[in-house]
Amino acid sequence: MWILPLVGYLGSVLGFCFLTLAIASGLYYLSELVEEHTVLAKRLLTRLIYFVVGLILLLWLVDGLPILLTVLGVASHAVYLGNMRRFPFVRLTDPLFLTSCVLVLVNHYYWFRYFSQAQARSYSRLSSMYEQPDVPTFAEIASFFGICVWLIPFALFVSLSASDNVLPTIGSEQPSHADGSKNKRQGMIKVIVDYVLSAIGEVSRLAGWKKPDDRF
Repeated sequence: MWILPLVGYLGSVLGFCFLTLAIASGLYYLSELVEEHTVLAKRLLTRLIYFVVGLILLLWLVDGLPILLTVLGVASHAVYLGNMRRFPFVRLTDPLFLTSCVLVLVNHYYWFRYFSQAQARSYSRLSSMYEQPDVPTFAEIASFFGICVWLIPFALFVSLSASDNVLPTIGSEQPSHADGSKNKRQGMIKVIVDYVLSAIGEVSRLAGWKKPDDRF
């Protein structure tokens, strides 16, 4: 068969594109909801951080997770909590925000290494092919990463807002404010989506696919 594999590849690419668009649309909508209900979003995020910290401590006490990684997780969420002081506004050059971004990657790396090494040790202790290794399942590990590692950073990324001028638009000048007001604030997700759409539209115009006065 020659054509059917190509159809499979084409379907995979289209499915990935539609999935990406669906996720982007959902994040865009969530960002607008946060802008409309800032006080409620801040209250929910703060309580969610406390919940995740309590869950990490409970996993340490009951399931015996390593103390050093537990301290790292709790300290990281304390840093995430610091971003709530100016919620929903953020400066991308703020040391606290940059530290939060680094801690997300550090947490992911060390927790991933911990579970990988635990799984390797468990399989090395098996004396028979009929024994079952005492390791967390894929669903348990994925749930841990989703809730204890990625949930708060992802929620903060969707909720925090940035200035209109954080990401400049290709081929356009910086917007001016005749009334002398401060730069308008909008969600980081909306800034990124608008920037990507503007870049695609500019590339399309340069390639001659669109007229300059056409909207994207």
